[in-house]
Amino acid sequence: MTVEQHPARAAGLASQAAVRAKDKESWLDLFAADGSVEDPVGRSGFDPAGTGHHGRAAIGKFWDMSIGTTESIEFLFDDSFACGSEAVFTGTIRSVVGGMVIDAEGVFTYRVDDSGKILALRAFWEIERAMRTARKV
Repeated sequence: MTVEQHPARAAGLASQAAVRAKDKESWLDLFAADGSVEDPVGRSGFDPAGTGHHGRAAIGKFWDMSIGTTESIEFLFDDSFACGSEAVFTGTIRSVVGGMVIDAEGVFTYRVDDSGKILALRAFWEIERAMRTARKV
């Protein structure tokens, strides 16, 4: 992975570090006031309307029902690409939930504002495909 610290790449790496550390407040502090999370993009159990989670309170609720329920999360990314105000990471997010390991392969994007705060975190992965990887720890 490129080591150059493009602002969006840096925000993505900081986001991943906060998630690994299970540090909700540090993670929330990475977002702009009007930031949003779509993980996964579209309708899901996390987001029945498919419109994303907007603003600190909604993003915090997303954490509680998703990231907060995990025992651990690893980011097994193959590469990242940074252009303009965005960076994309490709690879797998491995989560341990309820004694089960689940791998979500996908593309994960971060768009930042001029101060490097996350405006949009979007995760493109397929729930059914990830669930087929579920196995005991």
